Amino acid sequence: KEFKNKIIDEVLDAFKIKRSLSMKGCPYDNAVAEATFKIIKTEFTNNTHFENLDELQMNLADYVNWFNNYRIHSTLGYLSPVEFREHNLIKTV
Repeated sequence: KEFKNKIIDEVLDAFKIKRSLSMKGCPYDNAVAEATFKIIKTEFTNNTHFENLDELQMNLADYVNWFNNYRIHSTLGYLSPVEFREHNLIKTV
């Protein structure tokens, strides 16, 4: 029962991290995050081996930059997240 683990609770408290969980029986509470994690697993980590933590961190930073600035998303009207945000900020100003 990972969600009732005392050690995890203590670590989260020590770093002042608030746990965010879906309500029991409602898997759609965090659908966007779950979809994003699936994309990262299939596009970034699939069949990839990293020699060390530094290599992983560097590659992940590059991937996140690409994902946010260049990868188009159908749910965002085929814009990147940055383009979508800028487009919507212009409309609200």
